[in-house]
Order: sequence, then C-alpha cells, then structure tokens
Amino acid sequence: MKSININGDLIDLSTPLVMGILNVTPDSFFEGSRKQSEIEIINRCRQIIDEGGTIIDVGAQSTSPSSEMLTVAEEASRLMPALKLIRSEFPDVIISVDTFYADVAKQSVQEFGVNMINDVSGGQIDDQMFPVIADLNVPYVLMHMRGVPQNMQSMTDYDN
Repeated sequence: MKSININGDLIDLSTPLVMGILNVTPDSFFEGSRKQSEIEIINRCRQIIDEGGTIIDVGAQSTSPSSEMLTVAEEASRLMPALKLIRSEFPDVIISVDTFYADVAKQSVQEFGVNMINDVSGGQIDDQMFPVIADLNVPYVLMHMRGVPQNMQSMTDYDN
C-alpha cells in the first residue's frame, strides 16, 4: 500500500486523491480559484469536498509571471484568516498550504493544524523551509521552478 501519514493517520494513495485549489489572492493564475470573502471561501471549500476533493490547497501568494512577491507578513495576513475559517467550518478536512516561506508554514501548522505544505520553490526561496518542515513533521510537496515567479517564464530552457 502506498500511503502518506497525515497527523498519524495513514491515507491510502494507491488510488489518486483530488486536491482542490483555493486562492485567497486577487491575482492567481486561474481567475475562478480566486476567493476573498468568507462566503466565497466557504463555498469553494464546500464545492471541493462535494466534487470529491480530499485535500484543500490554500494559497495566498500568486505565482503568476506578472505578480509581485509578498512579504511573509503580507502572505500571512491573507492566509491566516482563511485558515481559521476553513478549520472552523470544515474541522476534519485535510488542508495543504501553498507557501515558500518557512515562517508561514510554521504558523499555519502550529495555529491551524494545517496537514501539509506545498512549496512551489522546492525550498529554494527560503533556506529555513527544510529544517522547519523537519521540525513540524508534516508531509511536504516539493515542487520545481527555475528562478522566482517573476522570472520563471523566461527560464524555460533545459540542457537535460
């Protein structure tokens, strides 16, 4: 059996799971995923669950090529109210946070019981991400990009 440990529960991965996206940012790639008000956030989470989603991946920082990188404080100010609301309305749902900041990951897990971290930078933007994830002992989705969101579209050539 292929599985992932989420808070001590082994989640079976032999059948693919659906991770639904919720962006609490005004400038994410996909306009339909952008949710800002409490009712929009609740409705999007309910939609993900009703459509078979097992995991809700919450992001507060756009990685669109034209986006500006937020500071840790800016990202946290968008993300934490949404996490509080989601955890209150859907206490048992698996929550993933899309961040490349170790401090945001730490606060998300410690304050709101976030179950996993999804890092589009693969630990390359914040050199504290790997030690923090090790301390938190949560699953970590290591993504890959070259550069940062503002220049990654110009760095698409590979020799291998």
